[in-house]
Amino acid sequence: MNSDTGKWVMIAGLFIVLAGVIIYFFHDKLHWIGRLPGDIRVEKENFRFYFPITTTILFSLLLTIITQVIKRLF
Repeated sequence: MNSDTGKWVMIAGLFIVLAGVIIYFFHDKLHWIGRLPGDIRVEKENFRFYFPITTTILFSLLLTIITQVIKRLF
């Protein structure tokens, strides 16, 4: 390992903390996450199945755009 690895781990940690702060303070505004059209949800009496495929694709696209912008800046 070198110093670049440590730098990237610290940056990843900062993003995780930032995500936690956003969720903590804005959880009432983020109720739409996981309830998008295309998310599979099956709820029965003793069974719940949930597969957030649309939410996963949306977050994947968002993270791809963010990493590409950061990559171009540095």
